[in-house]
Parts: sequence; structure tokens; C-alpha cells
Amino acid sequence: MTAVQAVQPQTEFYPTRIDLASDIRTQVVIILSQTLASSLDLKTQTKQAHWNVKGMDFIQLHELFDDMAGELEEFVDMVAERITALGAIAKGTARVAAKASILPEYPLDAVSGKEHLIALADRYAAYGKHIREAIDKTDAAGDADTADLYTEMSRAIDKRLWFLEAHLVG
Repeated sequence: MTAVQAVQPQTEFYPTRIDLASDIRTQVVIILSQTLASSLDLKTQTKQAHWNVKGMDFIQLHELFDDMAGELEEFVDMVAERITALGAIAKGTARVAAKASILPEYPLDAVSGKEHLIALADRYAAYGKHIREAIDKTDAAGDADTADLYTEMSRAIDKRLWFLEAHLVG
């Protein structure tokens, strides 16, 4: 995996009545911002698989990958809205995502269902690890609500990884 460029730390917060101290919000926004970038990246990589998969399982995988991308879009929105609820700016452009994602680039020459399944399983595993680490970090920082958001995401990502890996057995 290539070195990850850190998301620029938030330097200014909008006024808010939320009862989390600014140092807690700063820590959590940095974590959430990397998640936002990685979520956007994983969504577009999943769409890459959706658009380009070929083979005997085409329709099954085409539909699965589209469902997975839709679920990731919901996570993107949840994470971005949590950032703004904490009084920060959600930085969610493609350029920001490309620079700050924890994920490696998708193999653009992947065509077969198996190639896409392997590529996505690798990325979902890395993303799931990031999400579990974020549960611990945001909880330790004192933001149980964000830790709960990450817990919800973790369950869904683990389920999707199971779906991907189930196709690869046998």
C-alpha cells in the first residue's frame, strides 16, 4: 500500500452548541475526514467493478456491486454530516478523496468477476480495519456518538466482506 497523505487538519470550527470540547472535536474530525475520503474512494472503486465486470456471473455481481456502492454512498453522507454537526467543513471532493484515502488504487485492467471480487475484498478488509480502529479512537477521545456511527458501519462492511469472500470459496 502506498503512503497515505494525511487530511489537512481542521483549523476553524463554526460556532456550535454541541457539548464536546474543541480538542475532542478536532481529533474526531481528523479521523472522520480520512474516513470520508476513503468511503468516497471505496464507493468509486466499487462502481468501477460494477461497470466493468464480465463473465458467467455478470448480472449477479453487477447488481451486488451496485448495491454495495449505494450503501457506501449512505456512509459518505453519514460521515460528512457528522463532520458538519461537529462544526467543521466536510471535505469531500474527488481530489481530496484521492489524496487522503487509505486504499490503494483499483486495478483498472480487472475484467473477470474473480478479479473484481479479489480487488474489492482486499479493499473492504482494509476499510473495515480502518473503521474498527476509528471506533476505538473516537470512543477514547470521548465521542460515543461517532463511535456508534462507526460501529454501525463496521457491521455492514463486515457483512459485505463476507459476501465478497463467499464468492471466492471453491
